[in-house]
Amino acid sequence: MTYQSIAIDSGLKNLPKLPGWVTSGRAETPETVVFRSGAALTVLEQLVSDQRHGVPVKLLANKLALTAATATSILEGRLAKVADIRDAYHLTPPGEARGPDGDLLAFWRDAVRLRLTGRDWQAGLKGLVGPGLEMDVDGWLQSAANQSQSHGPLTGCVAVMRAVLQVDDRAERVAGLLSDIVLARALNWPSVLPISAQYLTKAMLRDLRGDGQGTELPVQQRLLQSIGETIRLARNLAQCGAALRSVAPKLRAKGSDAAVTLFLSEDAVAPSSLLAPRIRGTSISMTDRAARRFCDRLVELGVARELTGRSTFRLYGIAP
Repeated sequence: MTYQSIAIDSGLKNLPKLPGWVTSGRAETPETVVFRSGAALTVLEQLVSDQRHGVPVKLLANKLALTAATATSILEGRLAKVADIRDAYHLTPPGEARGPDGDLLAFWRDAVRLRLTGRDWQAGLKGLVGPGLEMDVDGWLQSAANQSQSHGPLTGCVAVMRAVLQVDDRAERVAGLLSDIVLARALNWPSVLPISAQYLTKAMLRDLRGDGQGTELPVQQRLLQSIGETIRLARNLAQCGAALRSVAPKLRAKGSDAAVTLFLSEDAVAPSSLLAPRIRGTSISMTDRAARRFCDRLVELGVARELTGRSTFRLYGIAP
């Protein structure tokens, strides 16, 4: 199989990027974290809010959902691997139980579909949070929003995580989600990016729940680290998306434009379910054989890769 390198549009070289001093590794204080996070969030905001940068935001959100599911699996003590979580979600037939790993990814994918600008998004959020915590959600979010306005978004993120965990110390995924919502609302984003849970540890959250002195700073540092990694991922996906779009004219399969659009929104594409017998979200039909050939063609062109290493039950995603 022949792989081709794709020439990236020269404009992508000028994508907003994180200044080196933001992640210099110097000793941190609450004040420096607030300062650095402001710079990092400005870069991230530019990348995801300005369509001219070409970041496939739906794909970014779904990739972050997968890594957030992996991180919260560790926090919850199950230690599931990325591949296990991805398979449990993407390869479970419709109507069948996904199991705890697939359900965890479904939680985060449902979270990124919340539209924070709509009238009823709170109802959708409370459905995710569940009956044990839903009565407190509005108050927690309002208190965190107030702290975000006075002390910066990361302070609000930490405050809402602490509030959740003090009520239920096993609600790590809910704590991470509400933190992401605080961040999204502070930046006026219409939807959530699963950033908060990525680099947290059980020990950090245990200390945070205890409300001791100095417990906020390690969590804020990890949030800043996650913002930095999200920026790098967004830049990478902008380049990969441009490469995929550049080869689209070479794809002569029926429905290729719709299939490319799907690759620019899904972290993993199963040919037998997302492309065949009908391309998801369209009325365009595609046979199983055509779907597999289409995915293999993207791999040949160097713009996609097979994710599982298996000969059957394969999944494909945007390269690298």
